[in-house]
Amino acid sequence: MDIEQVRAFNRTVAERIGALQETYLDLGRPLGANRVLWEIGEGTDLRTLRARLNLDSGYLSRLVASLQRDGLVETSPGADKRVRAVALTDAGRAQREVMDRRSDELARDLLAPLSATQRERLVGAMGTVERLLTAGLVEVSVEDVDSPDARYCLGEYYKELDARFDGGFDLTASLPVDDAVFIVARLRGEPVGCGAIKLAESYIKRMWVAPAARGLGLGRRLLSELEQLSQSGVARLETNRNLREAISLYRASGYVEVEPFNDEPYAHHWFEKRL
Repeated sequence: MDIEQVRAFNRTVAERIGALQETYLDLGRPLGANRVLWEIGEGTDLRTLRARLNLDSGYLSRLVASLQRDGLVETSPGADKRVRAVALTDAGRAQREVMDRRSDELARDLLAPLSATQRERLVGAMGTVERLLTAGLVEVSVEDVDSPDARYCLGEYYKELDARFDGGFDLTASLPVDDAVFIVARLRGEPVGCGAIKLAESYIKRMWVAPAARGLGLGRRLLSELEQLSQSGVARLETNRNLREAISLYRASGYVEVEPFNDEPYAHHWFEKRL
């Protein structure tokens, strides 16, 4: 029944937004080419664009080539010579403005036949569906802690701790997380979360979710991923009293508060969970 409902939903959405038409929004191009044009925005590169849209590199190259033939985009060597940059031309920016205007008109047309109550229900349901589908786009993988994305996540994590902890945060005063397995979460190719576990101690540390990705259930997913990496029957972690969201997450995930098991200077709560 669930599969049938998802397929029916997909068919209805594709029909209602005009995705089945040969030309989307009467712009002379299919939906895919219009989406690529819109995503280029103020400029990007093909690697970022491919990751953001999860497109096959060959297919993306063909879409960009078609836009280039129409005089809407131009490509050039990027800062990284291995990756080509892509930007809108004046004609492309003008076409994007038309696309935005017609997309607004399409949205109004979708809502127009509905009563105020129906519109409110539909818009609310769309928000819920968007968040849930976005959550499904997040990819989590084991990463070298010295990789650029890992360093970015840790840097943002440390800055947040410094802003939220009483008296700030000094990394050199905190317990190190040497010899740990590190994971990074990415959404549309961008790093949005991280975490680490010291396998020898089944000790979870450095869990962070980017503000823009909060509300997607990513914290719980990262915690679960780290637990699955554990080689022990018990997972341990500690946290600061100012990280109230983390405390709530741990308790809701089955962790129970225990006596301190280390001397982490920034910790006020120590937790364990039987796996």
